[in-house]
Amino acid sequence: MSEKLIIPDEVVISKIYHLRDLKVMLDSDLAELYGVETRVLNQQVKRNEDRFPEDFMFQLTKEEWENLKSQNATSSWGGRRKLPYVFTEHGVLMLSSVLNSKKAIAVNIQIMRIFTKLREMILTHKDLLIEMEELRKKVVGQDDRIEMIYKYLLQFIKEQETPRTKIGFKKEN
Repeated sequence: MSEKLIIPDEVVISKIYHLRDLKVMLDSDLAELYGVETRVLNQQVKRNEDRFPEDFMFQLTKEEWENLKSQNATSSWGGRRKLPYVFTEHGVLMLSSVLNSKKAIAVNIQIMRIFTKLREMILTHKDLLIEMEELRKKVVGQDDRIEMIYKYLLQFIKEQETPRTKIGFKKEN
């Protein structure tokens, strides 16, 4: 069937960037994962450009590329002659149809699973944020009541700390 890859999910996740409000992957990172040269990946894309509309793949601007390099100072992106291309989730999925090796297909499956996990995580966090906002709305305007309860509790604690006068008979000497 498909060959078993041992690319840690963390490695793939570290190659997913957030640009133009999209999650994208660089052509060079994808080529590395697929085990092909970046030039070969881009040639295959150019031969099948009708499969890669602008919302599947686009070329970075010089500013975007500089910004990305500065955010990842330790990377070894070296001297490229052309600005890199990036692929959205749909573009990565389409790559499996133009790079038809077993490794490319297996890596694509792994990347698709990671994109799905990331989407699920975002939805989970969104649900938590909505619940926290609802709680915040319920608490808003309750500051005076909470302060009053706090003062009562402080008063109660102080009363517990002060020694009580003993009740009972006193011995006479």
